[in-house]
Amino acid sequence: MVMSPELDRTTVLRGRSAAAGYLARICFKTGPPILTGVELEWTVHDAADPTRPVDRERLRRALGRHSPVTIDPTSPAQRLRHGGAVTVEPGGQVEISSAPRPSVVVLIRATEADVAELTAALGADGLVLGRTGMDPWRAPHPVVETARYQAMRCVFDRRGPAGRAMMYSTAGLQVCLDAGEPERLAQRWAAVHAVGPPLLAAFATADRHAGRRTGWASARMAAWLAIDPARTRPVWSPAQPGRDPVAAWIDYALAAPLLCVRGAGPDWTPPAGVTFADWLAGALARPPTSDDLEYHVSTLFPPVRPRGYLEIRYLDAQPGREWIVPLAVLAALFAEPTTTREALAAATPVADRWRVAARYGLADPPLADAAVALFELALAALPGLGLPTGIHEETSRGIRRCRAAAERRHR
Repeated sequence: MVMSPELDRTTVLRGRSAAAGYLARICFKTGPPILTGVELEWTVHDAADPTRPVDRERLRRALGRHSPVTIDPTSPAQRLRHGGAVTVEPGGQVEISSAPRPSVVVLIRATEADVAELTAALGADGLVLGRTGMDPWRAPHPVVETARYQAMRCVFDRRGPAGRAMMYSTAGLQVCLDAGEPERLAQRWAAVHAVGPPLLAAFATADRHAGRRTGWASARMAAWLAIDPARTRPVWSPAQPGRDPVAAWIDYALAAPLLCVRGAGPDWTPPAGVTFADWLAGALARPPTSDDLEYHVSTLFPPVRPRGYLEIRYLDAQPGREWIVPLAVLAALFAEPTTTREALAAATPVADRWRVAARYGLADPPLADAAVALFELALAALPGLGLPTGIHEETSRGIRRCRAAAERRHR
């Protein structure tokens, strides 16, 4: 699940067709779906006083040789023992990005081991990982300052406070799935979006922020949706169910305003409202390169982002080991084309209810109905993942609890 290294990232892009061709090559790597990955993000807290700020130096000391260069430019930035890469987000959130695995059970075991290693390192400095998708105790506050993050803050501030809440207070769970064979891509692309609102509702954990209830089931997703629709709205819509995924993504990426324009100085803030398409048309002093386009894509945050594989971004962080359940649900729903087709059919009636899901969670009856149907499909498909007995039974119990919660909320 890494973009192809053989592509020339220094090529100057002369017009929209060149940019479109490059995006088509890097963003959808089709073939048999084999690999699965997971990215776990947490807010980080002082174990004795979770309201106490945790600064960059304390994180650097706790993470040691695993510190990313954003908090320690001299760090070797070593991966964890089982392959997970550690990053630190603008508000001091810590994230593990797994190496992609051909087996869900291998992915679970390796990631659990990496989480244990990270937990021990933080614990030695009196730090603990958060358990929800948004910091329940502290107000947004910057911890890591880079030219990228400063530009992001400047652009997001033009639209209000949601950008700072997202940057400094949110924590998500991302699941990464292969795009699939060319003939299956459209179905997988549609389904991975359609199941988003009911799964967001079912796994929402972000109802508190900065010491108060927010009135949202997922204030994390509420923040994302409020930042800038041009870079956070879904790419797929049930209003255009048959649209080609590649064409849709190209249009989305080129129409999105620039978030950063990298340069030698510390200020990467772009001119307001300039899109990548505008840049291609000569809006800036120099023409963009393919590397600029890849960087621009990294500043787009839709609920599903194509990165060669499908990066599913709509889930809140989960407490403790509970991240395994949504991972297994998604892996099961997309393991076989028949199950994926049935999941798409079950979720399509609620596929546009992103804001409702973030606001009300499973208190919305149509979302609860769809969640029940998806959990039933996942339970039926779970044996196909080949999980060992202990993990299978634990995961099955977790899915059944989720299904029961959806049934109760509906009633």
